[in-house]
Parts: sequence; structure tokens; C-alpha cells
Amino acid sequence: MSLKGKRILLGVTGSIAAYKSAHLTRLLIKSGAEVQIIMSASALDFITPLTLATLSKNPVLTEFQKDETGVWNNHVELGLWADLFLVAPISANTLAKFANGICDNLLTATYLSARCPVMVAPAMDLDMYQHPSVLANLSKIGSYGNIILDAESGELASGLHGQGRMMEPEHILEAVESHFSKEQDFKGKKVLITMGPTQEALDPVRFISNHSSGKMGLALANAFHSRGAEVYVVSGPITLDVDKSKFNWTDVQSAKEMYSASNKLHGLMDICVFAAAVADYAPAQIASEKIKKSDAELTIELVKNVDIALELGKQKRPGQLHIGFALETENEKENANAKLDKKNFDLIVLNSMKEKGAGFQLDTNRVHIFQKDGKSISSEVANKSKIAALILDQIKLAPVWV
Repeated sequence: MSLKGKRILLGVTGSIAAYKSAHLTRLLIKSGAEVQIIMSASALDFITPLTLATLSKNPVLTEFQKDETGVWNNHVELGLWADLFLVAPISANTLAKFANGICDNLLTATYLSARCPVMVAPAMDLDMYQHPSVLANLSKIGSYGNIILDAESGELASGLHGQGRMMEPEHILEAVESHFSKEQDFKGKKVLITMGPTQEALDPVRFISNHSSGKMGLALANAFHSRGAEVYVVSGPITLDVDKSKFNWTDVQSAKEMYSASNKLHGLMDICVFAAAVADYAPAQIASEKIKKSDAELTIELVKNVDIALELGKQKRPGQLHIGFALETENEKENANAKLDKKNFDLIVLNSMKEKGAGFQLDTNRVHIFQKDGKSISSEVANKSKIAALILDQIKLAPVWV
């Protein structure tokens, strides 16, 4: 009974996959969990509260008000009670509400009040699941630190075949058990993460930069935080929605500023993750006024920026872990392993611009992780929150993990 003593709030929304929530409830109960269920109004069209109440051994909640006396189901208390808020299935409609803070029923109000980790299992038809708005909403709630259980592939209710099926209840149970087994495995660790791009000023209005969005770095920060670490973030300019209150957060702009902020923190850290896309070069001179356009060609002299990972790698103390990232377009594995040695990394995460679903700006990634001892692992294309969890698992396998 690996979930013995765990309190799980199970949300069920309007999807044909709602029928699977009965089997999921049985599995959670059998594993020892205490289960309280909240259903959205549309979920009532697919499965009855009586079924789920019988299986969970608790009344199923659907409305704010319990009865006509004014007694109500306190969404705040529900959010505080749970060790995990699992929404399976989550429909495209409820997903959009979660992503945008829409609070029009008991389930969405409880989500906004929950202090526990939130895990969601999407279920919808093939084309819906691939729609840009759905992918954007999945990315958005992932950036909030929510755990996304990717839909599985198979035959769908529409008759189409592809990705969109809610993860099977047995697989969801495995994910829940895995979540609790490593719930606080980084507790007591101080982690530094550099993330986002840097901007190297040309004049007061222009700069040299790159396409990094910071999504991978933020996914890592959320993953470390959810697993108990004290997380310090040094971030270049990003446009993501971030709950900075969870982190010790420092905003910087240039590579020089990022190095200065990281150098001050480095000696205090147990783990340093260099996920930022730092500009290799910066203008030798920054114009004090906007550079005016003329008919003449413009030549800009560039100077080399400080290599943050290289310089801090020289200061790495015994037992301290350094994790690097490499984005390559040719000789990917050779270049990544060369950086692993040169910059004194314990492991390095390789992205390839040539691989579909990987690279800057995307909500998904596919990585190859190389350890210093020569071991390596490759992922499938997956949401960056899932990739972040994989990277944390690999960090624990590093030879110097303490």
C-alpha cells in the first residue's frame, strides 16, 4: 500500500474518459490513499456521483453549497486538505480555465486555492489535443509547476487513431506513486539555475540576443522546488508568467550581470544548472544615443563575453554538482561531450536544432543526457516539465551525488 496515508483530491471533468475515473478511484483506494472527488457539472453526463462515492467511500462534491441551509463545500479547506490534486480526465474546457484563472465552479475554485502539487491527465480528440491553443494552455499550466501526464495514443471516441486518450489508470497510479516516492528527494539542497537569454546592448534601444524563452529553465526551477530544494534563479529577460515567490529570484540583462549574480551565489550552492542561453559576444562599445540609420554600412566590433559555466567550473568544490546545456547544429554528441570535459560539468543535456519538437521557444523538448562517467540516456519528445523531471532523476545518478 504505497499510498497509505496520502490524501488525494480527484477532479473529474466532462470527457468520455470520465468513465475511467471509477477504475482509477479503485486503484488509488487499493494503494492506500484517501480519496475525495470533485466533479464538474459536465462530468455528471458521463458518470454518476453515486458510482464514485461508493468507490471512494466519500460523498462526491459538485457544488459550492451543500444544501439549502447555506452550508457550503469550502474550496479553501479542500485545497489545504490534499497532498495531491489529481484531475483525470481534464477536458480542453477546464484546461483553459486552469491556464487563465477562470473560476466558475467548485473544481476550478479549488484549483486556484490548492497549495499541494497539481497533476493533470488531458483527454480529448486528436485534433483538439494538437490545437495550438490547447498546447499553449498545457505549456502555461506546466510553467506554473503543475505536473502534466501526457495523453496516450490509441483509438479515440471519434474513431480516429492517435494521441488524445487519457493516460490509462494503471499508468496514472504509477505516476502518482512515483511522485510521492521522490516528493522531497532534493530537500536540504540549494540549487542555482541560470535561465533565459541575455541581451547585449548596442545602444539605448537595440541589443544582440537569441531566441531562448526560458521555458526549460523554468520547468527545472519548478521541478526542483516541488521536490524540496531551495531554488535560486538568475534569469535573463523573459516573458513567461512566473510565480517568483517560490524562488530566490534575480533578474539580469547582460552576460556580465548574469555572471556577477551567479558568482555571488555559486559558493553557497549544492547544485548549479547552467540552462541560460548566454550571448557569446557583446558590442565593444555601447552608443550613448540611438544609432541613426545612414546610407553607409555599419560595422560593429564585438568582444568575447565571460563564459559563466567555464569560470564557475574552475571554482567547483568537491561534492558540488554542475549541470550544463548544449544546443548544437552539427557533430552534436562530440561537441556536447567536449563541453562536458572543458567546463567541468558532471552531466550535460544536449538539444539538437535538427530534431523536431526540440529547441528554443517550444513547449516540448527531446534531449540526450551525458554523464561524466560515460553513461548516457535519450528521451522521447515530451513536455518540458516531463523532461525536467527526467533531468532531476539523472542528476541523482551522477557519481558525485551526495
